[in-house]
Amino acid sequence: MAEVGVSSVYIASPEGDTGKSTVALGALQMLCATTARVGVFRPITRSATEPDYILELLLEHSTADIDYTQALGVTYEQVHADPDAAISEIVMRYHDVAKACDAVVIVGSDYTDVASPSELRFNARIAVNLGAPVLLVLRGAHRTPEEVKQLAELCASELVTEHAQLVAIIANRCEPGQLDQICAALEEFDVPSWSLPEVPLLIAPTMAELCAAIDGEMYSGDPELLNREALSVMVGGMTAEHILERLTDGVVVIAPGDRSDVLLSVVNAHEAEGFPSLSGIIMNGGLLPHPAVARLMAGLKPRLPILTTGLGTYETAGAAHRTRGRMVAGNPRKVDTALALMEEHVDAADFLRRLEVPMTSVVTPQMFEYQLIERARSDRKRIVLPEGDDDRILRAAGRVLQRKIADLVILGDENAIRARAAELGVDISAAEVLDPRASEYVDDFAREYTELRKHKGMTLERARETVIDISYFATMMVHRGIADGMVSGAAHTTAHTIRPSFEIIKTVPGVSTVSSVFLMCLADRVLAYGDCAVVPDPTSEQLADIAISSAATAARFGVDPRVAMLSYSTGESGSGADVDKVRVATALVRERAPELLVEGPIQYDAAIEPTVADTKLPDSEVAGRATVFVFPDLNTGNNTYKAVQRSAGAVAIGPVLQGLRKPVNDLSRGALVADIVNTVAITAIQAQGR
Repeated sequence: MAEVGVSSVYIASPEGDTGKSTVALGALQMLCATTARVGVFRPITRSATEPDYILELLLEHSTADIDYTQALGVTYEQVHADPDAAISEIVMRYHDVAKACDAVVIVGSDYTDVASPSELRFNARIAVNLGAPVLLVLRGAHRTPEEVKQLAELCASELVTEHAQLVAIIANRCEPGQLDQICAALEEFDVPSWSLPEVPLLIAPTMAELCAAIDGEMYSGDPELLNREALSVMVGGMTAEHILERLTDGVVVIAPGDRSDVLLSVVNAHEAEGFPSLSGIIMNGGLLPHPAVARLMAGLKPRLPILTTGLGTYETAGAAHRTRGRMVAGNPRKVDTALALMEEHVDAADFLRRLEVPMTSVVTPQMFEYQLIERARSDRKRIVLPEGDDDRILRAAGRVLQRKIADLVILGDENAIRARAAELGVDISAAEVLDPRASEYVDDFAREYTELRKHKGMTLERARETVIDISYFATMMVHRGIADGMVSGAAHTTAHTIRPSFEIIKTVPGVSTVSSVFLMCLADRVLAYGDCAVVPDPTSEQLADIAISSAATAARFGVDPRVAMLSYSTGESGSGADVDKVRVATALVRERAPELLVEGPIQYDAAIEPTVADTKLPDSEVAGRATVFVFPDLNTGNNTYKAVQRSAGAVAIGPVLQGLRKPVNDLSRGALVADIVNTVAITAIQAQGR
């Protein structure tokens, strides 16, 4: 039987190529959104010699403290040698995992015909022994709704034979036009059922995977683009003009290296406006371009990956067609596609109810990030991203649009931005792309900016020059309500990002200080740290502003605000200018926001640790339970958040700017794509509250 208090689900299928990893990843995310410690277990590993890429992928998204070795059960060889002993070993290893988890996603074996009479039945035996209900995954590709139903009936009878509990059915890789019919065909089963459409991207190999499949080498191009998927393969055996007619987005062209006309035409087509963005070229037959052609191609500096292989045309094309892409941990585009697919087609609440997932008061980083995205999706806002020439921004934009977190406006040259996004394999077709230099808004923005800054001697001519700057243009969009919020700073300084906001958007009534807060996601809770990014040496009045703004920001993101005004001294024990500044600020907060729970001056340990608080401030409602930490200066705040981030493994989301009348947020110039996505979600939620 499963561990007491542990929810588990066994994901099984009766055959290969069902897209079980897509379903497992989506189920894992659903559990991580509501449960603190979610683990992964693989009863039968794919290979005894090679890493199990599905397990590696899932472990990267799990939240329990389990390593790769712990998450493995047995090998296929052990199952062959003694099935009963293998099950005993699996049960023992699973219970070791379950002890460290609140929920476990168990991913059944891949279809290899090793068990008798069927591998599904053997997986059902394992599920029964682990006390885990079965989520059945079926392949809908090349099947009618009736055939999917018949397969489900056969599988259900095998599960019944082994006394396994069927909890839900997902038909994956279905024809997009048959989703409703397949769901209707599965209605007779006494469990919820869902259908997912076939998405070619999920099974498309990357250029790197193709390179390995043909035993090839990279001849030229941008190595980063080897991560782009090849959506189709075309043998370039015809003349160049006919090849150009047949090019499609994401295609790989196979041609011998001595076909100079084909190589030059395809390389130039990839760069040219009006032609599709290709995934790559494979030069087969061990032939390289003529030196003169090679020199010409090098002069064009193509980013398009060009591979070479010694295989002939037939062997190269065959290897390319047989290569099936894997959804691995290092492929965020496939991961995001899989998550979006499950979010759109599977009722998470119904699924989790069936598993009887225990409620928890703990908030993990994964739970908090999921809640951010869900809140942003619930009332989609329009966010402007000024730095359209940064690859991280484009990758983040693709994820935001795919997950439906926000609607986007991206600033920059439209042709260049869309071409680069296509080259990166990022779909930003749903975004609006605006070039400030050619926008119809320029004259209108210039007139308004002149009016706003006339007390500083601003002229219309200077205003026109100013508002075409991306930060000013984006800020004017937010000011005028054309966009609901702005996210920038990946490639620009904090000052360049927020100075226009001081001039145009200005602060909320009653607050004169623009400050910031980091939402610090620890292993079991979320804290707010302010100010760690904007005000270098705040006065007492500014500290009070920061405290009140930080409490409001914390509350907006589900953190019950209990404010600690930090200092090197607690209570009345210390004196000096720095302590007095905090003491005055605390009094101002109590005067201006009497409903807030605030304590200060207080040391960090007394603010967060109940045992220390009992000694130093035993009667305080904040000490030992603080959730909002206000630092006395930027030096202390910035270093503390980074120390906690690195030493405690916390996820730091921010800086979230506060005090402005409309949301503008600044990114770190070292921001990762995930950081940008989170900041867009935060900005959208701030806009919802306006």
